[in-house]
Amino acid sequence: MASLTSLSSLSFYPLFTLSNLLLALLLSIAVFFLHDWNIRRRMPPGPWPNPLWGNTAEIIKPKPWIKFADWGKQYGPIMTVWIGRRPTIVINDPVIAVELMEKRSNIYSSRPRMVIMGELGTNNDGILTMPYGDKWRKHRRLLHMGLMTKALQNYKPIQELESKRMVWDMVRTPDKYEKHLDRYSTSVVVLVDYGKRVDTPEDPLVKNVLTAMQHAAMLNVPGKFLAETFPILSKVPAFLAPWKRHILERRVQGRAFFGGLADTVKAKMDKGEAPECFTKHLWEKRSEFPMTDMEFSFLSSALFGAGSDTTASTLCSFVLACTTFGNEFIPKAHEELDRVVGRDRTPSFEDEKDLPYIDAIVKEVLRWRPVAVLGGTPHANTTARRLTSGDDYYNGYLIPKGSTILGNLWGIHLNEQYFPNPHHFYPDRYLDPNRPEYPHPAGHSAFGWGRRVCPGEGLALNSLFMTIARFLWGFNVSKAKDANGKDIDVDIFAYTDGFNTRPRPFQCSITPRGPEFVQIMKHEAEEADSELRAKYINDDDKM
Repeated sequence: MASLTSLSSLSFYPLFTLSNLLLALLLSIAVFFLHDWNIRRRMPPGPWPNPLWGNTAEIIKPKPWIKFADWGKQYGPIMTVWIGRRPTIVINDPVIAVELMEKRSNIYSSRPRMVIMGELGTNNDGILTMPYGDKWRKHRRLLHMGLMTKALQNYKPIQELESKRMVWDMVRTPDKYEKHLDRYSTSVVVLVDYGKRVDTPEDPLVKNVLTAMQHAAMLNVPGKFLAETFPILSKVPAFLAPWKRHILERRVQGRAFFGGLADTVKAKMDKGEAPECFTKHLWEKRSEFPMTDMEFSFLSSALFGAGSDTTASTLCSFVLACTTFGNEFIPKAHEELDRVVGRDRTPSFEDEKDLPYIDAIVKEVLRWRPVAVLGGTPHANTTARRLTSGDDYYNGYLIPKGSTILGNLWGIHLNEQYFPNPHHFYPDRYLDPNRPEYPHPAGHSAFGWGRRVCPGEGLALNSLFMTIARFLWGFNVSKAKDANGKDIDVDIFAYTDGFNTRPRPFQCSITPRGPEFVQIMKHEAEEADSELRAKYINDDDKM
């Protein structure tokens, strides 16, 4: 046995030299990056990421969808970008989007971890960011009950009445067209959702709803917040992080605002005075489908995402298209409307089946400038039962479990393979029997894919048809004139930067087709206004 002295003389120094520690660190880093490289080389190609923050520096620039489309031309229709160390699969081709998010919807229907909009913005209590599972299925079922075909039929009278009022507002103050479209779309949704009407563009409800929707859209832009790249930042106390404090304050405000609307419906129900509406239906089902107050508030307001800001933004794009390309398609719309509807009344839903050109205009505006330009809220893939690893593969490419999946509508809807001359607003393309085959029967993907398709699609389509048909029946649209009588050009690429986009303000000339059209629009608006006021507005119910 060695003596204590001899043991103490043994040196372990070589194991702990600085050079050996550095070598061990370098080996660990090498193994780390080798593992990363082994995964990345098997995934769809894309721009090489920084090892720490990925491609975030390039993604956070304005309008990342344009960058994604440009990268798609370089790397192919399916590619990988990295937000920090989290992969995002970006799809710029409709066939691939359908293959993954519809045909494989059993594993591509969840949501990625959404630190800002999900965890901080809604506590993941909103159906938009809720991961796929039993809770989501419960909320989705309730939402569908209020948006099934029978319910949509019940909402059509509201849309007809409000659109009659909207076109008369356009006659009186055409320069305020954006405000009129915002009021119309907000009022339709508030009536459907809460049984309350929005009477003027100055109603605080219009501002509050649009502010809430636009705030949510800003939270959803990939790479906009550093906490999405480095989620640990979400743990920083709010008093040290103004951005986090603002998001949490907005969550409280949103809960109070939408919860207050829902509580008003409940108070009317207790008095036996509540009109039929979606939130009344939710209150009646609440004992059968228990949920927290936060969940109830967000679910009752879910229709806003489908029918308020998004519908108004699409209609603003329609007016922009009329201003720029109207001399090509408005005369064709007038011919069809005059032939089918005549000039002694405005269009109704009964005319829809006989107005294929109006239907083509609706499809083209949804394709030409999609509001949810990145395909809506991102999908994420969950465990594929046929694969023990939980990963998935497409065309030989690895798609790791939990990857973020984006269908970039800027790349998909402006893909020249499917839509020649894609920035040209051309409704006739949808009436051409020889047009390139598109893998969705609607001819576009504006409402998303699979089980995460926008639940308000039917409500939004009805609003768009009714408004566009009635607007084109009564008006001509052209470029505005400057003081010298010259046309004021508009920029068809001048759009906002949020996740939901709309045209930046522009000038245009909206004029009635003639005095007989004005008289009919005025008469119908007065009748509609009287009916709406009698049914929905009470003097003691102002918000």
